[in-house]
Amino acid sequence: MTARNALYAQSGGMTAVINASACGVIEAARLHPETFGKVFAARHGTLGLLREELFDTTPLGRGELLGLRQTPGGAFGSCRLDLDDATANPRQYDRLFDVLAAHDIGYVFLNGGNGSMQTALQIDREAAVRGYPLQVIGIPKTVDNDIVGADCCPGYGSAIKYLAASVREASVDMASMSSRRGRVFVIEVMGRNAGWLAAGCGLASDNPSAPPHLILLPEVPFDEARFLARVNDWVGRLGWCTVVVAEGARGKDGRPLAQAATDGKYVQLGGAGAVVAHRIQAALGYKVHCAVTDYLQRAARHLASATDDAQAWAVGAAAIGAALAGQRGITMAIERLSDAPYCWHVSSVPLVAVANLERALPPDFIREDGLHVSEAFLRWARPLISGEAIPAFLDGLPRYWAHDLPLVPPRLAPYGGVN
Repeated sequence: MTARNALYAQSGGMTAVINASACGVIEAARLHPETFGKVFAARHGTLGLLREELFDTTPLGRGELLGLRQTPGGAFGSCRLDLDDATANPRQYDRLFDVLAAHDIGYVFLNGGNGSMQTALQIDREAAVRGYPLQVIGIPKTVDNDIVGADCCPGYGSAIKYLAASVREASVDMASMSSRRGRVFVIEVMGRNAGWLAAGCGLASDNPSAPPHLILLPEVPFDEARFLARVNDWVGRLGWCTVVVAEGARGKDGRPLAQAATDGKYVQLGGAGAVVAHRIQAALGYKVHCAVTDYLQRAARHLASATDDAQAWAVGAAAIGAALAGQRGITMAIERLSDAPYCWHVSSVPLVAVANLERALPPDFIREDGLHVSEAFLRWARPLISGEAIPAFLDGLPRYWAHDLPLVPPRLAPYGGVN
């Protein structure tokens, strides 16, 4: 069998360890030159594929791959481009398959979340319709941890390790400043429809009085009166209180407490923490500080989880193994084998069972009062933050890597479609 080229693409929001998955793909593919020729990386994901903006990763040596693995964000660039339906916009797919054919690409590895798995599914189905020989395999990543069919998602462990550490450290500061007027610290974390990140902050608590004291999850409708009463109780007991708010926290009417902006089909949430902080201050008169973690929670490579780093690399390498086995139309998935000791391996699930679906925090992971996480969640989550995958430091700061690979010379006319 003649070797064919592979394409790796990053899609959607980033994580602290997504580049470890890129390394898994590149390093595993190099072990099988009889099957895989060049490994191209698309510049800005699917958009780069349509624009024929590709990097050839062949020049990357071992040291550069190590630097790539230790760097947060998407080294090759990402995008939030949803492909149109093939019947509605066949020209978009004509272009996509023209680029694949021009560079003899027989394997596509799309590294993303549930929306990206929909894109992978669309490409896989259209390849079958067109009779184009192509193996499309998804590689999971998302700090939101909401991909169905998997125990956890690469990127999540590092994000909650950073968040839990931040909650613990900021709360130590809060406790030292609570000698007079009651104080409340509100921290807003990502989580549009699922409360996995907010729940992860619960790992900061190591005794019944430790923060976070209250966690507002999208899965539990916000009961303002009950919440304010609990805040008052905690401040009365300690003089201060720490509250974690998922950006997707919703009222009893099902609507988000805050919405930052909307751009076409993508609704950007944000501001729920500020809304909650305002209501605490207005109702109870306490001094309230509010912080928004935003990109910090998904880019904190300096405190990456060793487990998360290992899993991110493993799903990339396993995607190559699946391709060697002739598989297509699947995404890799972390499967837990045991809790203690923590054991896991990489399995796979069909793209059709994952695409555009979201996994909410299960009820048994939420405390009965709905304002914190259960012990079952903490047992499940602790192994995911185990160990530290510390990057190299230079002059007291993490040293991160940026490639200088040139784009592969185009073989087609410039793309005149979506920007």
